[in-house]
Amino acid sequence: MTAADAAASATPVRPDPSDPAAPVPPAGPSRPVSLLLAVAAGASLWAAFPDVGWWPAAFVGVGLLWAALRRQGPRAAGWNLLVGLVAGLTFWLPHIWWANIATDTVPWVALSVMEAAFLAALGTLWTWARRLPLLRRARPGASAGRRVGRSVAHAAAFAVVFVAVEQWRSEIPFGGFPWGRLAWAMVDAPTGRAAWLGGTTLVTFLVAFVGVTLALAVVHVATLVADRSRTGAAGAAGSGADRGVTAGSLVAVAAVAALFPVLLPLPAGADPAPPVATADLATLTVDADTATHEVPGPVLRVGAVQGNVGEPGLGSFANRAEVLNNHLEGTSALARRDAGLDVVLWPENGSDLDPQEVPEVAAALDGAAEAVGAPILVGAQEYPPTGGRYNVSLLWQAGQGVTARYAKQHPAPFGEYIPLRSFVRVFSAEVDRVTNDMLPGTEPAVIDLPRAEGGTVPMATVICFEVAYDEIVRDAVQRGAQVLVVPTNNASFGYSAESTQQLQMTRMQAMTTGRAAVQVSTVGVSGVVAPDGTLVADTELFTAEQIVADLPLRTTLTPAVRAGYWPGWVAGVAAVALVVAGFASGLAGRRLEEDA
Repeated sequence: MTAADAAASATPVRPDPSDPAAPVPPAGPSRPVSLLLAVAAGASLWAAFPDVGWWPAAFVGVGLLWAALRRQGPRAAGWNLLVGLVAGLTFWLPHIWWANIATDTVPWVALSVMEAAFLAALGTLWTWARRLPLLRRARPGASAGRRVGRSVAHAAAFAVVFVAVEQWRSEIPFGGFPWGRLAWAMVDAPTGRAAWLGGTTLVTFLVAFVGVTLALAVVHVATLVADRSRTGAAGAAGSGADRGVTAGSLVAVAAVAALFPVLLPLPAGADPAPPVATADLATLTVDADTATHEVPGPVLRVGAVQGNVGEPGLGSFANRAEVLNNHLEGTSALARRDAGLDVVLWPENGSDLDPQEVPEVAAALDGAAEAVGAPILVGAQEYPPTGGRYNVSLLWQAGQGVTARYAKQHPAPFGEYIPLRSFVRVFSAEVDRVTNDMLPGTEPAVIDLPRAEGGTVPMATVICFEVAYDEIVRDAVQRGAQVLVVPTNNASFGYSAESTQQLQMTRMQAMTTGRAAVQVSTVGVSGVVAPDGTLVADTELFTAEQIVADLPLRTTLTPAVRAGYWPGWVAGVAAVALVVAGFASGLAGRRLEEDA
């Protein structure tokens, strides 16, 4: 061995902190930098949703979150839990600011902390999962192809764990809270169209995968720049070429993952004519289909009534007679148009008095339904003699009363009913504002609408927050629903982003199911959505408006609907396998070090 060889072998090799195959260095960013990255991640994720609505920020947010969670070592799991919590709070506190408007500070903060805890769990779970050898750095001198492969596996693993945590958050506790899923932010992005193929699970996976893959590319570029500044262009020529190829390849992989959904055949089934949206007096008339077809298919002509509640900021039950009368007046406006409607849609709580119990309300509905020449889907409350209440959509026909009924299956915990009431009261007396807990319905969200020419049209009638629960919407479509109807009451949320966030969910569910949809609210935002998620028409907040729409009827099932629960289950099982295998691999590696 020559003196030069001996000197080279004695010189320690500095580990590459940003190797593409395993971008988790021995220490990772400093703790202050990790926290700053976490705050930036949460802020970027918030900006991706309405009312900011800049969907590319979702990719940025996930990439920053991955970067914030790069620390590893004996205490990395605990530290990354804190980092995830900081990112979660930065996102959730402004994202559901409307909860503070509707309730008070303590419930808003409590819900934000509970949801942020899932991102905290993500930090710990990812710390364990990434210990798998496949997700670690490649050996020195590995080819660019091998580095790209490992980087793609690394990004996919992170996306799987992210999707699984999001899925668990949507199911637990108390039935979960699917608000804030990454997929909801992507309705206007090419990536969002993947909902037709794999639902919100696939869309979230793609967003997380693309975000981390782009972050890895940035790491390679930054390392290349640092190497050149340290050793000069000549010294970094070989490794620089590899890093350039790796970074470019990762950008290409991310672009394909983000853009391939534009090739998917949305919407499904035979389609009537292109959309036409024209204002006609105080009522907007639209054709809610966006695909072209020479022969129009069957349509359902609906009138949606946004009656308003009067003064903004009043709660759901503050102006009972006024709210009811406003929706009666909106129905009268539709009747004066002689629009040939098949059904009139009222929002959740469109009548705060049960027409089954109050004869005056029943008579008013009879008159309105007879004048408009169509049944009315009425949002109301039922109070059974055994206690509690049901949030219902009632199909009211003139002279017949209620001919079909759907009761909300998933009341909102702490909003429509109070779990653990005596315990929660210790922290906030606001729980006593809910004096009568809402009961869950037991029937699927499908109402069969009779048609004058004969036959029926099954309508999915998911109420308010239920539009966020994939399984409720999917079940209704699997049972034959040909259109989606989302009655909602946003009166308690003021001029916040709650209603526009919910409209994003309605649009995503339209894409997922291949069904036209109508969101009809007491105060707005109401909207008509084409089967491919396009927003054809919408209203303003706290206005009295009506929409007439021709909704294409669909019977075909999209791949996402056919897949059912499987995408979520697969993601959950895969995440558990990654975490367990990574944890075991970390323990084995530690034992080997101790034995050595």
